Amino acid sequence: MSDAGVPLLRHGPPETVLPPEPDEARAALAAAAASDDPVTALSATCERRPVSLEAWASLGETLESTGAPPALAYAAFRTGYHRGLDRLRASGWRGSGYVRWKYPSNRGFLRALSGLQRVAGRIGETDEAERCALFLVQLDPDWHPDSSGPRG
Repeated sequence: MSDAGVPLLRHGPPETVLPPEPDEARAALAAAAASDDPVTALSATCERRPVSLEAWASLGETLESTGAPPALAYAAFRTGYHRGLDRLRASGWRGSGYVRWKYPSNRGFLRALSGLQRVAGRIGETDEAERCALFLVQLDPDWHPDSSGPRG
């Protein structure tokens, strides 16, 4: 007789958790945030670490907060979103299932998608903003569509 436990049936869609950002990427993000010119510093971080979802989301948010043309933030968020889809697929995500905010390593992707939703709405891409809003709730049912973040 085996000591192995009996596998229990899983209810609901599977969850995907992205691997955390490497230490050097987190250090570069912290230095960029403390910089006198965070847009330039974050841009350089994105260039050196183009797979960093946190870097793309941070660049988009910084561009938004500085009043840069919305197209620049849109481009950063869209890049983070597409890089995030690549990373999700590499982590086993197959186009459905949860990608929850409660896992810190998923937040760069979710921030990029949320930012894309916001800026798409601002530039008149209503269909895209609506698709992003729906996708966020599908990825994390606790996502609050009106506050760009999870409930609770």
